Amino acid sequence: MPDDTIGVGFIGAGDVSVLHAEAVRRCPGAKLVGLWNRTEQRAIQRAEQFGCKRYETPEALVNDPAIDAVFVLTNLETHLKYTLLALEAGKHVLVEKPVGCDVGEIEQMKAAAARAGRVCMPGHNYIYEAGMERTKQLVTEGELGRIVSCYVLYNIHHPEEVAARYPGVIRQIMTHHSYILLYLVGRPKRLVAMKATLHYERITQEDLAMVQLEMEDGSLAHFCASFAADDHTADPWTVLVKVIGTAGGTRYSYRDWVELKPGLVHSQTYTAYQGSITNEVRHFIDGCLRRGLEPLSTLDDAIVAQKMIEAMERSIEEGRIVEVG
Repeated sequence: MPDDTIGVGFIGAGDVSVLHAEAVRRCPGAKLVGLWNRTEQRAIQRAEQFGCKRYETPEALVNDPAIDAVFVLTNLETHLKYTLLALEAGKHVLVEKPVGCDVGEIEQMKAAAARAGRVCMPGHNYIYEAGMERTKQLVTEGELGRIVSCYVLYNIHHPEEVAARYPGVIRQIMTHHSYILLYLVGRPKRLVAMKATLHYERITQEDLAMVQLEMEDGSLAHFCASFAADDHTADPWTVLVKVIGTAGGTRYSYRDWVELKPGLVHSQTYTAYQGSITNEVRHFIDGCLRRGLEPLSTLDDAIVAQKMIEAMERSIEEGRIVEVG
């Protein structure tokens, strides 16, 4: 491996590791050295699939000098444990979203990264899409006039056996919505949320949620996240982000790039999904680690996004409008 190659190790080898392995493959000057997974059979399968080493323990992985950066791709409940393990071993970290179970966990990661002098970047992949960055530029430069509304919509059916792996659409999907809103138009002041469970027979988490948000400047935003059904209409809201201002607007849609083949847990392959993770990984490795750039979305943003998620849950539980802390 050339001296200037960034060696990458994966902790976790679930579905999302396939996307990250492809992203590392496409990133010049990066190499996937190896992985560890809790289930040995899956680890063996993925190591063979990716053409990399398999480690017996996560400690062996983070202590390998061939690895410069660790991707934490495990279930949400273990993100803090493995992020701290990697940072304390002197590795840079990309940690998948949702970053932590609560604000305190993300604050611990931030403090550990500062102590170690290492980059810890949240896996906020959507904002690394060119359309999102262009929208950010137009908003920042005032080309859209005064922003009056923002919509972030997600409607992709997930069968129950897939949804059972996730904590519900609020934490699994609206974390994406939250950091997208923060990146494009800023922080909300208060919100009101509702949720429903419509097509599961065994699991209890929600498969549909909607949120109305009031921004600090008085504009409004709307979130929808659904595992309950695909949108098969003429202009499907599969994944759609729209910003509307007094002098213009922007639209970003998954449906602009579709391949008619299964894509991991989706019935079709939405090319933008892989593209966003590829761009995210390239920014992490080439931008942050090589050139000293900041992530487009930081752990501070992850903290605010988590506060939004917790406000949504509180709004549902208490049946009222809630201030975002």
